[in-house]
Amino acid sequence: MPDATPARATAREAIALLTGAAGFTEHRPSPSPLPPDGPLGWAGYDAARERASARTGEEESVVYGTGVVGDRACVLLSFEFGFLGGSLGRQTGDRLAAAYELALTRRLPLLALVATGGSRMQEGMVALTQLQRVAAASVRLRAAGLPQIAVVRDPTTGGGWATVGAGADVVLALPGAQVGFAGSRVRPPGADPYAYSAEGQFAAGQVDAVVPADELTATVTDWLRALGPHEELPAAPVPGALSAGGGEPGTGAGTGSGGGTGSGAGMEAGAGTGAGAATGSAAGTPSAAGAESVADRDPAAPLPETGREAVARARDPRRPRAEAYLADYFAVRLPLHGDRSGSTDPGLLCGFGLRADGQPVAYVAQCGTPTRPAGYRAAARTIRLADRLGIPVLTLVDTPGAANDAEAERAGAGAAIADTFAAIAAARIPVTTLVIGEGGSGGALALAAPGNTHVTVDSYFSVIAPELAAAILKRPPSETGATADQLRLRPQDLVDLGFARSIVG
Repeated sequence: MPDATPARATAREAIALLTGAAGFTEHRPSPSPLPPDGPLGWAGYDAARERASARTGEEESVVYGTGVVGDRACVLLSFEFGFLGGSLGRQTGDRLAAAYELALTRRLPLLALVATGGSRMQEGMVALTQLQRVAAASVRLRAAGLPQIAVVRDPTTGGGWATVGAGADVVLALPGAQVGFAGSRVRPPGADPYAYSAEGQFAAGQVDAVVPADELTATVTDWLRALGPHEELPAAPVPGALSAGGGEPGTGAGTGSGGGTGSGAGMEAGAGTGAGAATGSAAGTPSAAGAESVADRDPAAPLPETGREAVARARDPRRPRAEAYLADYFAVRLPLHGDRSGSTDPGLLCGFGLRADGQPVAYVAQCGTPTRPAGYRAAARTIRLADRLGIPVLTLVDTPGAANDAEAERAGAGAAIADTFAAIAAARIPVTTLVIGEGGSGGALALAAPGNTHVTVDSYFSVIAPELAAAILKRPPSETGATADQLRLRPQDLVDLGFARSIVG
């Protein structure tokens, strides 16, 4: 990049960083005429604009047009912070609105390179209302199924962050960038500066990734490939190969006792209790140490003979976890991070990926821990974005149950779970589910696709954990195994009951 740090690059340098030799074609709208010294008659405003133009070579604080990033065409808009702090006035709004309209008419994704101090005070309310114009233009792009990606540079604050930046479908940030609604001069005394940084916003689930400048072009290119726009896409393939007994529900496929000989020992002491009461060791993240890769699994593994054995196998730390399935499934993976409400759940992975054949698939994967409200909100966000863009979804179910501690209740566990159920119920795109471990009650069911759920041989699904069922029924611990059998939670039971379509080996 020419003589500039990436975060503080000029508008055109930022564009050149991404488009390179592919080039960029600038567009210029017909600007709205401004009265002398602007709509407020602010003394010296015209002179300030002239100085900013002489210093930067720009007529306004935004440059926009069409370009190619990697191998993907898009509409780019880039803020020039050197022009009055990248602030938004009426003519800035003209350019932003025109950029969104250009993306709409050409059916191209919008890539915004943001560096702004917010609304331009010399234009007062006329400047502030440009945020409403941007919001309306963004909504039209959303309705058209076109993706919006923002790269936030240093600094990105005020209304520009609260519309073009944070309002994008995917938010990437350059390291060390100042990012936040409150600019440095309007924060409370003693405010923690980390909260207003790219890294702090990532920790709070407001930014999807902090990307070094030398990785930005490749990362944005992958996101453009994944998000499209695309023609109609097929459903996400089920991970792994179907077992010999797999089949459609109601056929008896995948049933039979198998040759399992596991003792099922450890069901009472095993990780997780599920059914909305995920306690004990399940509250920690299952260790990946010693876990199998998907490729190492025995495709001829027998089905569990008993409910106790099914639960023990699902809780076995050696079985493959979500990370192994995703690594095997995707050639490229692009995580989304956080719930956009200030929280994250490290026990839930979500994002978009590209398979080896180039097919994009969105994913939501539980990692074997109790899923927290932030995880469900992130899941619903991912599913709705995929649905809007016409991209199929894969969910991997593996949780002993939803988190049930007081903090989870205060964070809105019930509402978050309800919203996840609603996101899948409303989805027009195909959703495919594979249960890879524990299916703990409603906390797991919220991520299961009705009519298109598959199960692995080392999984189970139950209305309630067997230990809790026995306790509720006032049965002694010695009867937990029999209770597990009564619950019919084995993979082959789930096929017989019509809940699962097939068993994956």
